[in-house]
Amino acid sequence: MGATDRTGVSRRRLLLGGAAAGAGAAVTLGAERAGLLPGSATEPAADTAGINGERIVPFHGAHQAGVTSAPGAYATYLAFDLLDSTDRERLRAWLRLLSDDAARITQGRGALADLEPELAVRPAGLTATFGLGREAVRRTGAEEPAWLGPLPAFPQIDALEDRWSDGDLVVLLHGDDPTAISHLARMLVRDSRAFATLRWRQSGFRRAYGSDAAGTTMRNLFGQVDGSTTPKPGSADFDAAVWAGDDSPAWLRGGTSLVLRRIAMDLEGWDEVGREGREHSVGRRLSDGAPLTGGTERDDVDLEATDASGFTVINPAAHVARSRVSDPAQGIVRIGFSYDDPVEEGALDAAGRPAVSNVGLLFGSWQRDVDAQYVPMQRRLAEADLLNTWTTPIGSGVWAIPPGCDEGGFVGETLFA
Repeated sequence: MGATDRTGVSRRRLLLGGAAAGAGAAVTLGAERAGLLPGSATEPAADTAGINGERIVPFHGAHQAGVTSAPGAYATYLAFDLLDSTDRERLRAWLRLLSDDAARITQGRGALADLEPELAVRPAGLTATFGLGREAVRRTGAEEPAWLGPLPAFPQIDALEDRWSDGDLVVLLHGDDPTAISHLARMLVRDSRAFATLRWRQSGFRRAYGSDAAGTTMRNLFGQVDGSTTPKPGSADFDAAVWAGDDSPAWLRGGTSLVLRRIAMDLEGWDEVGREGREHSVGRRLSDGAPLTGGTERDDVDLEATDASGFTVINPAAHVARSRVSDPAQGIVRIGFSYDDPVEEGALDAAGRPAVSNVGLLFGSWQRDVDAQYVPMQRRLAEADLLNTWTTPIGSGVWAIPPGCDEGGFVGETLFA
């Protein structure tokens, strides 16, 4: 089913070269514009009052759209391991194939040889972001960033599992409609069969579209406001923290890096903590995310403020104290999604009892330099963070996120320049 569409034209012949493919592409694309292919007929107009099914985030541009746009309500992350046969040229062909499908489906059009193009017509802010691990960069022959590779060990907190870690290529799919995400994920996995194997798939969520006002900071499953100080795309602080500059390999400039950590959360242990203890572990009010020193959610935290007894209002081991940076350019930009997966047979909770939940956080971050920004912060958190009592990292990975591409190009083409 994946080899040939209903017109009899091979999608790989269309995208990967050959004189016959060129002629077939012209016929197919002409038919698409004429409305002759499945799903290309005019669709009924959607009721746009209060819904966002037709919202489209442009795929092409200087940066990958998943970095610069607000995260959607749902996310699926896919990681692949390259086949031994996937050399430099095959990797280039695979990236072109992935980019072509993602460019079409994120814009509300079926991919070439898409047998369910109707599933693509409501993208709902769908974005696809591609990242490369160390092995993928090596196979292109391009210069490797010094930070590209597994994070250093954090033995105080880590209980990492291979099934949630690493990968030669990662794809982040964000959007407000799980149907659109699922459809694009399936197409990308089909595209990859001749080039790589699927290493893992992780899915997460936030509150559904329209549940909160735009710009509201997400809450994790501990009930905490999560990411209050994260800079917004387009701001000077965001640009300083995220975009690779002149000290990076030439192919990465205009791109960034991704760290993804799967963090298991002990909700049963958290249930035993009173509200005051919860707030002191974080350093913020649960009601609105404001610092315990007062003000509003986005006011600065005063780590020197003391109470009537002379103790600091915010515990030096509180999460906000350990994660704080004075220079925004040395910070990170967080992207978090909760997960709530089925309980695995025989699983135990932190107290050794049969587990009744399997929940946590897919913690992601953008930063221009993992070693200079993410690692120092994570070391501080590993050494002393009250939240470590109820959280355990069980998955981890680092990838280079290339810049965006122009129409007709593909993500990662700078690696082959």
